Amino acid sequence: MGKIFKTGCVLCAQNCGLEIEVENNRIVKVRGDKSNAKSEGYICRKGLNVAYHQHNADRLKYPLKKVRDKFERISWDQAIDEIATKLKGIIDEYGPRSFAYMGGGGQGCHFEAAFGVRLMRSLGSQYQYSALAQEFSGAFWVCGRTHGKQYLHDQPDVDNTDVLLIFGWNGMQSHQIPQAPRKLQRLSKDKDKMLIVVDPRKTETAKLADIHLPIRPGTDALLLKAMISLILKEGWENKAYLADHTSGFDSVKSCFENFDARAAVKTCSLDFEQVREVTRLYATRKSSLRYDLGLFMGRHSALNSYLIVILQAICGRLCSPGGNVINGHLMPIGPHTDERDSKIWRTMATNSFPVCGSFPPNVMPEEILSDHPERLRAVIVTQSNPLRSYADTTAYEKAFQRLDLLVTGEVAMTETAALSHYVLPSRTGYESWDGTFFPMTYPGIYFQMRRPILEPEGEPLELGEVHLRLADKLGLIPPIPESLYQAAFADRATFGKALMEYAMTEPKALKAMPFILGKTLGKSLGSVHLAALWGMLLAAPKSLYKNAVRAGFTSGPGLGEELFQQILDHPEGIWAGKIDPENNFAEVKTEDGRIHLFIPELIDELNTVEAAREEAALRLPADFPLILMAGRHTDKNANTLMRDPAWNEGKRACTLVMHPEDAAALNLKDTEQVRVITEAGTEEIELEVTDTAHKGHVVIPHGFGMIYNGVKYGANVNRLTKNTHRDQFGTPIHRYVPCRVEAI
Repeated sequence: MGKIFKTGCVLCAQNCGLEIEVENNRIVKVRGDKSNAKSEGYICRKGLNVAYHQHNADRLKYPLKKVRDKFERISWDQAIDEIATKLKGIIDEYGPRSFAYMGGGGQGCHFEAAFGVRLMRSLGSQYQYSALAQEFSGAFWVCGRTHGKQYLHDQPDVDNTDVLLIFGWNGMQSHQIPQAPRKLQRLSKDKDKMLIVVDPRKTETAKLADIHLPIRPGTDALLLKAMISLILKEGWENKAYLADHTSGFDSVKSCFENFDARAAVKTCSLDFEQVREVTRLYATRKSSLRYDLGLFMGRHSALNSYLIVILQAICGRLCSPGGNVINGHLMPIGPHTDERDSKIWRTMATNSFPVCGSFPPNVMPEEILSDHPERLRAVIVTQSNPLRSYADTTAYEKAFQRLDLLVTGEVAMTETAALSHYVLPSRTGYESWDGTFFPMTYPGIYFQMRRPILEPEGEPLELGEVHLRLADKLGLIPPIPESLYQAAFADRATFGKALMEYAMTEPKALKAMPFILGKTLGKSLGSVHLAALWGMLLAAPKSLYKNAVRAGFTSGPGLGEELFQQILDHPEGIWAGKIDPENNFAEVKTEDGRIHLFIPELIDELNTVEAAREEAALRLPADFPLILMAGRHTDKNANTLMRDPAWNEGKRACTLVMHPEDAAALNLKDTEQVRVITEAGTEEIELEVTDTAHKGHVVIPHGFGMIYNGVKYGANVNRLTKNTHRDQFGTPIHRYVPCRVEAI
C-alpha cells in the first residue's frame, strides 16, 4: 500500500482533482478527488492514465548538448554557461528581435511563465509565442474590443441556464468547462431545459441534444448572421438591455437589415423553419452559448467570435444569470496587448501582432526563414512541441534547422527537442510546485497549487529555475544583499519587510522581482515557483483582495499571506475569491462600462458574408474535393503530453473518420490504410467509416504522429496543414483544409 496524495490533472485545462497513490516513487493508482471543489470527484480516462505521462521511456533526466548529430550529457553549469554566452552573442550582434520565447502556456504548469517572460523582456524582446495564439487570437482580440480587455472571456452559466446553444464544441469529449460530460448529461435529461448543437458531425454531444443542426462545414458565420437578422426582423431583441448595457449597435445594425436569411440557411444546408425555431428559443428563453475550435479555427474565425457577441448582446445574454458570464481570475492568463499601441511590436516578415501577449506560432517559420536583418535566430521552447502541436511540420523543421540557437526545456525527448542544440530536463507537474490560472469557475475563483508528490530522477529542474539560472548568468539580476538571503530563512513577515526595504533602494529590483524571489525565498521554500506565488499574492491588485474578502478572507495587510497559507494548507485547492454575482457587468473594462458592439475593422468582412458569395467561396478545387477537419478532441488524445501509446492499447485512437457514401464512392473500406493528401503534404492513416461523419467532410485527431522509442505512432495531422493557411490574426484554418483521400 502506497501513500495517497491530493493533486490535480495536468493533461487538459480543467485540471480535475486527483487522488494519486504513490509506491516506490511511482504512480500506481489514480482516482477522482471528491474534496476538490471544482471537479467534485469527476475524472476522465486521461486523468486515470496520467502515470503514462509521468513514467515513460522518453523522459529527460540530464542536460544534453548536440555534438555533430548526437546528444552528449553535460552539466547544468556547462549548459547554462554556453547557452547564455551564445544567446548574448546573438542579441549583441543582431538585436533583441532576434530572440523569441515559445512557452509559458502549458495545460498544467503556468508558473514558469513568470520567469520566462521576465527573461525575454529583460533581454529586450517582446516575442512570446504560445498555444493561446494558435487557437484563440481572433476571439481574444474581439473580447478586447467588446469587453475592454483581451483576457475577459465569457463562459456559459450552465448550472442556471434553460437553453444551451453549442457551436462546434464536443464537450462530451473535449471538456472545456468543469465536469462537462456530467453537466451536459444532466441538462439533456431535464425536461424543462434544452440542449441544441450546431455541428457538421453527429458528435457524442450532438447525440444528447434535443436539436442537432448538421451545418455545412465552413458556413458558421452565415448561420450566425442569419440568426441575428431573424431576431431583428421578428422583434425578439432585448431593447432595454441594448439601451442600458451596450453601445455601437446602431452602427452595425444595418449589416443585418435586408439580409436574405432564407438563402443563407439554404447555403448552410439546414432547414429554415428549424433554424428559425432554434433562434426563437435562444432569443426568448434564459439561454447561454458555448463555442469552441469548430468556430475558432474555421472560416471567418474572428468574425464568428464577433457575431457571437452580437447575438448574445441583442438577446441580453451577456453578464446575465443563466446566460454567459465573465468568470473571475486569480491572475489573467495574458496581458492586454492592443496592437494600436505603438509600443507593441509587430513581427518583421509577416507584420503580425500579439493578442493577450502571444504572437501566433503559425508565423514563426516565416520569421526565421526571412532574409530580414532582424529575423529570428534564437528560440527557447518550453512546454510545447511545435513540430507536432502547430501547423505545418515541414515548415517548422526547415525553419528550426536554420536557427543559430534552439533550446528546449521539456519533460521528454519530443520531436522539437530532437532538433535542438541544447535540451534541458524539466520536472513534471508531479515533481514540482505548480498550478494554472485558467478562469473556469463562476462566481467563485478556484485555485490549486500542486505540490511535489514524486522525487525527480536524474537532474531535472523546475522550468522557472532554468530561466532564473540563465538570467543570473546573463547578469540580469541586480546584486542581492546577504541580509535578504538571511531574512528568507527567518520567517515570511521578516522577509517581506526586508524585501520592501531592498526594493526601495535598488531601482532594478521590481523588474527582476521573480528572479530575486526565486534566489532568496525560493531557497527557503524549496521552489522558485512557490516563491513566485507568494510574491504574486502579496503584490496583487485591489480587485483580487476584494474578491478574496467576498470569499471569506480577512481584509487587511495580512490578506496576501493568509491566502498563501490557505493554499499551502489545502492541496485539494481553495476558493480564493468570489466575484459579485449580482453585478457581472462590473467585470467589463470598457471606458463606459458597456459592451461595445461596433468593431470597424470587421465590418467589411461582415458585409461580404451572404449566400451567393459564400456559395462561390465554398467551391472546392477538383484535386481536393473533401474538407479535412485537422484536429479533433477525443478521450484518446492529450495534445503531445502522452507520448507512450500504451495508454491507448487496443483502441482505435487515431483514424480518419469518413461518411459511408464518401467511402463507397472511393471504393474504400473500414479499417484499411489510406493516404490523405493536402497542399501541405501527405499522411497515411487507418480509415474509420461511420454515419456520424458529415458527407464530404473527413476528420483526423491531433496529438499523434509522435516518435516513441524510435517508432512513429499514428498520423501527424500538422503534416497536412499549411502555416500560411491562416486568418489575419494568425489563427490556422484547421477546420477547413481541402484534401483528397486515396487507397494505398
